Amino acid sequence: MIACLGLFGQPGLPVNGQNPDAGQPSWPRVSLNQVANGLVEPTHITNARDGSGRLFLVERAGRIRLVKDGSLLTGPFLDITGRVGSADPEQGLLSVAFPPGYRVKGHFYVDYTDVNGNTVVARYKVTDNPDLADPASEEVILTIAQPYANHNGGQLVFGPNDGYLYIGMGDGGAGGDPENRAQNPGSLLGKILRIDVETGNPTTYTIPATNPFTQTTGYQGEIWALGLRNPWRFSFDDKTGDLYIGDVGQNLIEEIDFQPASSSGGENYGWRILEGSRCFNPATGCLPPDRYSPPVAEYAHSQDCSVTGGHVQNGIYFFGDFCSGRIRGLAREGLSWQSSLLYQAPFNISTFGEGEDGSLYVADYSGGSIYLIKATWLSYFPMMPKGA
Repeated sequence: MIACLGLFGQPGLPVNGQNPDAGQPSWPRVSLNQVANGLVEPTHITNARDGSGRLFLVERAGRIRLVKDGSLLTGPFLDITGRVGSADPEQGLLSVAFPPGYRVKGHFYVDYTDVNGNTVVARYKVTDNPDLADPASEEVILTIAQPYANHNGGQLVFGPNDGYLYIGMGDGGAGGDPENRAQNPGSLLGKILRIDVETGNPTTYTIPATNPFTQTTGYQGEIWALGLRNPWRFSFDDKTGDLYIGDVGQNLIEEIDFQPASSSGGENYGWRILEGSRCFNPATGCLPPDRYSPPVAEYAHSQDCSVTGGHVQNGIYFFGDFCSGRIRGLAREGLSWQSSLLYQAPFNISTFGEGEDGSLYVADYSGGSIYLIKATWLSYFPMMPKGA
C-alpha cells in the first residue's frame, strides 16, 4: 500500500524513464529549462487563470513578482514586506490564490505570517494596472495565532469543483507537536481548512454547510481534514478533483497523503500518533485515529529531509524534496500506487507550480531561479493511470 521512494540519481541529470520495480519504460524523462532568475527565496508559483498567461512568483520576504511574456518584470505585483514577519526561515509570505472569475473580480488572497508570527489570510485588490496590486487595500479575512515560529503551512488553493478556499495549517511548531494540536478538533492548527470567502459575509468568511464537522460538538467548523504536521504544498488534480498533500515529517519519514474527489472531508492523516505509517507517540498506543487515511507514499530520510508537494501532470503527481533536490513521480495503478525517481536537481526545491497552459514549474529556493519542467514520455506507457 505504501511505496518506499528511496531512489538515487546523479546531480542535475534526468533518471531514465524506467519503472525500477517492473523494469518497463513507464515514466517520463525530465529536463529543466530556466525561465526566471534573480528572485529571493521563492515560496510559491501560480497563475491567475485570467487569460494573461502570467506567472505569479511569491518571495518569502513579502513580495509577489510577475513573469509576463517570458520576462520577469522589475517591479513587484505586490509588496507587503512591512506587514510580513520573516525572521524565522519558515515564516513569511507563503502563497497567493486567485478566485474563480478573478479577471472580473479583481481581488485575490494571500497567506503570510505577520510581525507577531501569526498566520494572516487577507484579500487584496488589483489597481487599474493589471500588473500592480494595491498594498493599501488589505482586508484581513482570518488570523490564527501561532505558538511557535515554525510549521506555518501557508498554502491557499481554491477548490476546482466547489470554489471554496482551502488553507493548509501546520501543527503550530516546535518538535513533535508538544500540545497535540494536530489531533485537537478544537484547534485550527495541523489541519486543512475549507472556508467560503466569495459569498456571504464580504469582510470575513462563512463556513460551508457541507464541511464535515459543522454539526460535531467540539470540532471547529472550518476543519476539512486533520492530523497534519506541516502540509508544505498541496494541490488538486484539475482533471479529477483529487487532492494531493505533501506533509513534512519529524525525523524519519516524509509522506504524500491523498483525498479522492468523491470525499466529503474529515480524513485524519495520523500525526502525531503516526509519522508516515510508523508509530510516533507510544503513549497513544499507536492506534490509528477515527477516519484515519494512511499515506499513499512515504520515504525515509537519507539525504532527504523535507517533502515539497507538487502537481499532477498527465496523470503523474510530481513532487520533490527540499534538501536532496530529488523530483519524484507518483501514479495510481488500480488499487496500488507506483513511484519513481525522475530527476536529481542540484538545488533546494521550495515549491512547484502550474502555468495557465498546464505547464509545470519548480523553484530553486537559494538560487532564486524558476524552471520549467519538461516531461517527455517514451514511445509507450504501459502503466498510464486512469484519468491521464
